[in-house]
Amino acid sequence: MLNVLGQILIYIVPFLLVLTFIVTIHELGHYGVARLFKVKMDRFAIGFGRALFSRTDKRGVEWRIGWIPAGGYVKFSGDLDASSVPDAAGLAELRQRVIAEEGPAAVRDYFHFKPVWQRALITAGGPAANFILAIVIFTVLFATFGDQISPPRVVNIVPGSAAASAGFRPGDLILEANGDPVRRGEDVIRVVTLNSATPVRFVVERGGQRVPLIATPVRTLTEDAVAGQIKVGRIGLEMGYRRDEIRAIRYNPIEAVGAAVRQTGDVLGTTFTYIGRIFSGRESGDLLNGPLGIAKAAGGISQQATAGEAPAGLKAANLALTLIQFAAILSIGIGFINLMPIPVLDGGHLVFYAYEAVAKKPVAAKVQEAGYRVGLALLAGLMLFATWNDLQKLNLFKFLGGLVS
Repeated sequence: MLNVLGQILIYIVPFLLVLTFIVTIHELGHYGVARLFKVKMDRFAIGFGRALFSRTDKRGVEWRIGWIPAGGYVKFSGDLDASSVPDAAGLAELRQRVIAEEGPAAVRDYFHFKPVWQRALITAGGPAANFILAIVIFTVLFATFGDQISPPRVVNIVPGSAAASAGFRPGDLILEANGDPVRRGEDVIRVVTLNSATPVRFVVERGGQRVPLIATPVRTLTEDAVAGQIKVGRIGLEMGYRRDEIRAIRYNPIEAVGAAVRQTGDVLGTTFTYIGRIFSGRESGDLLNGPLGIAKAAGGISQQATAGEAPAGLKAANLALTLIQFAAILSIGIGFINLMPIPVLDGGHLVFYAYEAVAKKPVAAKVQEAGYRVGLALLAGLMLFATWNDLQKLNLFKFLGGLVS
């Protein structure tokens, strides 16, 4: 029993804390832009189900915390359906009701009667808040701690590996990968991981000369301390660095913002590349995580942050710093997912608004209903696929097989 409670504290609690924080920022993005355009709102909710806390402010907005910490929402006055995009008939009915109950002047306060560009900005406010949150976190980290550059040197090469066939040698300093400068080992890992079965062009420094090499990563089953078992590209290199090559970079506030924007762009670029390779059939999607995988990652980094012998205060500070970095990465992922053109997500609403802007009328009710159903199916399929990945990584099926046998 104590072991189960310990696992919950290590894996579930950090995940829920980080997720709730990110969802709150996302919904505040919608809320803040809506306030800017003086939109009437009924509720700001974090979590679903029965309210653990509820308070109504002077503007008539109910602030609620639900007992199921699985998301959140902003409810605009006059929302008629789950898609929040009523058709022409629904708008006419809503207009008549508002005029009858509150008078003609009240119509302009409702979200659905705002200009389409304002509705689009309000919808985009949530994902934008996620990206801004990541930039703010990275900016604070860069401004406080700076950055450390440790150019990757080849320490060891796996015999018979792609790196051995390509001609890598111990002591090589990796300078470039696919034309991009390499500053640290993580840069090499990212390029190799995203290019399974695709030749990668390297440039290494050897004996004071630049030497071009080409290696093709092989998708390999790997045990990751945080993600579990995953199949990713590997070329068979063990990298390290020399202490005399480490450079510490300090940033002033403006430079820290620039570095944070670049970091956020790198994460988004990596996500776009990986998703594109999945659709093109060049990746299996093993790195897509669902709630179980994200919870395991949160628990894994929590364990790593508190491992070893150190004062409790130092461990707590390291854990907080690690979870803050994790929150930045997860915030980017949630912002990206919400911009996907699926009707139940913010991106799907933006597609509807784009149509309305061009056609000068809302999407027909039947089309919205069909899109909503397809969107739910796509989202459910994506979640099932990601959850299947999570279960595979956690070796749950082998565990169940052992119980049955």
